[in-house]
Amino acid sequence: MTVRSLLSILADGRFHSGSELGESLGISRSAIWKHIRRLEEAGIEIYSVKGRGYRIPGGLDLLDLGQMRAGLREDIKSKVGTCSLELTTESTNELAMQACQQGNCHGSLYIAEQQTAGRGRRGREWVSPFARNLYFSLVWRFEQGIGALEGLSLVVGLSLVKAIESLGIQGVKVKWPNDLLFDEKKLAGILVEVNGEASGQCQVVIGVGLNVDMPDQGVDKIDQPWVDLKSITNAPAERNKILAGVLNELVSGLEQFEDQGFAPMIADWQSYNAHQGQEVALQVGKGTVTGVCKGVDPSGALLLETENGREIFFGGEVSLRRTL
Repeated sequence: MTVRSLLSILADGRFHSGSELGESLGISRSAIWKHIRRLEEAGIEIYSVKGRGYRIPGGLDLLDLGQMRAGLREDIKSKVGTCSLELTTESTNELAMQACQQGNCHGSLYIAEQQTAGRGRRGREWVSPFARNLYFSLVWRFEQGIGALEGLSLVVGLSLVKAIESLGIQGVKVKWPNDLLFDEKKLAGILVEVNGEASGQCQVVIGVGLNVDMPDQGVDKIDQPWVDLKSITNAPAERNKILAGVLNELVSGLEQFEDQGFAPMIADWQSYNAHQGQEVALQVGKGTVTGVCKGVDPSGALLLETENGREIFFGGEVSLRRTL
């Protein structure tokens, strides 16, 4: 709690002396110095000036569960249950999966300011700078088993797009099966993991990473073009407001999916399909299949018009085919 309290004071971006911080937190100046080192190790830039104290340049937009909940719609608040907010964790999906193994945690939300081992698809690292983006996992229980989850990741992506549009941002697209793109650059990723039985009740962990305000440093590990909300809008991004908006749309989308499945949402999803009507290359195992993207079927599978006719694919990674 002391580290969180220290961050809350420094979040205003102004200088605070060691004695001021120690008095506010009830600890020694040497203890303050040790906590400052811990924050720097987490990748937070802190200016230290003799005679003036410590300062985080530009301040921090820290997540706050109270502010986030205040932004939830009244019909959604009761459906988002236990909320856990960590400063740093290996992976919010790991926290959620561990909780699932302990019992029913339907509606539980796990959020972190930073992930040290965040994962994307196929085990890729999800770069997670401290207090700049959104990293969270929501647990949702389904009664009809794993077989009823076809199309779920597409529903999550569609919900995220609608949440971003509610912020006044147009032009975000979905890339099958679970990425969000803007101007062909990655804005968000989704990782869905299942804990349960094939035919009985199961709990699904829905992990989301959304780029909000990426720093200039430390992003060299990202191996593909990316974009964040701040660069799209050229305005400060309020992460608590964005998180609440995403949860409003996500919970609504999950409830509709529970009742009706993915099929009624196909037309909506197609309207945001980043590759609709384009020639794409689909990596399947060690091979590549090329064809024209014709959208998805009611199960969420990808439809490609290839030289063999229309084919259906349930896995793989889509990438635009380069034209010569």
